[in-house]
Amino acid sequence: MNTESPLSVVLAGGGTAGHISPLLAIAGALRQSRPGVQLLAVGTPGGMEARLVPAAGLDLATISRVPLPRKPSADMLRLPGRMAGAVKQAGSILDEAGADVLVGVGGYVCTPMYLAARRRKIPIVVHEANTRPGLANRVGAGLGAHVAVAFAETRLGRAARHVGMPMRPEISGLDRAAARAGARQALGLDADRPTLIVTGGSSGAQSVNRSLAAAVGALADAGVQTLHITGRGKSVHDADGKPLAAPGYRQVEYVDGMETVYAAADLLLARAGAATVCEVAAVGVPAVFVPLPIGNGEQALNAAGLVAAGGALIIDDKAFSADWISGNIIPLLLDTDRLARMAASSEQLGIRDADRRMADLILDVASSNGHSGNRQRPKQQRPKQQGPKQQRPKQQGTNQHGRKQ
Repeated sequence: MNTESPLSVVLAGGGTAGHISPLLAIAGALRQSRPGVQLLAVGTPGGMEARLVPAAGLDLATISRVPLPRKPSADMLRLPGRMAGAVKQAGSILDEAGADVLVGVGGYVCTPMYLAARRRKIPIVVHEANTRPGLANRVGAGLGAHVAVAFAETRLGRAARHVGMPMRPEISGLDRAAARAGARQALGLDADRPTLIVTGGSSGAQSVNRSLAAAVGALADAGVQTLHITGRGKSVHDADGKPLAAPGYRQVEYVDGMETVYAAADLLLARAGAATVCEVAAVGVPAVFVPLPIGNGEQALNAAGLVAAGGALIIDDKAFSADWISGNIIPLLLDTDRLARMAASSEQLGIRDADRRMADLILDVASSNGHSGNRQRPKQQRPKQQGPKQQRPKQQGTNQHGRKQ
């Protein structure tokens, strides 16, 4: 039996919220641009997507996680068999979904999905979040994918399109000035004091926490109020083992909804994950970045453009200290004119409609591949779970603060 078939888009990605958040934003923009579009997300059973994707109301299928060894090892010998199995799983998902387009945002799941799509001549669209592309997306670009990037400096493929970072509408539509009073009240902050908000992501940032703990007295003496988001299980204590306390200092492990943080802060102190950098630019938050000192250096590269434009400062993790806070952050927080210039510089560089830009690209690719919205094809069954069955709870807000920093 044949039936008219709506556009079917499979979105692959996961592992961290830095991959999942743009995936969900793209899915939302596709639903707005093409009502009736069929969407399916694909991840791995152990990734954060197993919780975040169903919570956002999007169906999820899973395939086996196949890390790509970066050095010669026994895992290298097992890689071909593992990859072949994952590609077979990926192919079954694409076939059962009747996929017209595969969209990949990075993570272990993407490589087998890209390979399976290429074998079926399904067009591939890649979104790369970092300035230094990840391995999976380099594979996708090498297979002839249509490539979009969050940062103009990213080099991936022959004709990458700079679209920015897809983000939740609560962030992309934020009016900081209008939301400030309510945000500060919600976070337990004074309405009028200079406000520093510090976050290291859900995993926390121990080195940032230590340096800030040594500077809370100086911040308080300068009249600065500080909201310190420490990360789950990483509360900061004084020398006596008691929770750190100082006038104007408030400590929490977690904040649900980074738009509230962005609205409340005069200055944000954070790691330089791709999503954080792009969101800061989009909404115009002056920032100080302390890039994560491990990995391949992508966090420093992510922040470089915004720093060069005058919207942020950057300090190496090893050099970040209480003295640096006293000598740099306190004077900045007390200089309202400089903060205003930084905010303006950020907004000039930021992109608020990246989700719609990605949706337009995906729809263009589908159209150029012959899908007009009324193409006939065999009716497809609902994709089967390749891993543990996921429950689909009621739709709820998706938290940006869970991203890996």
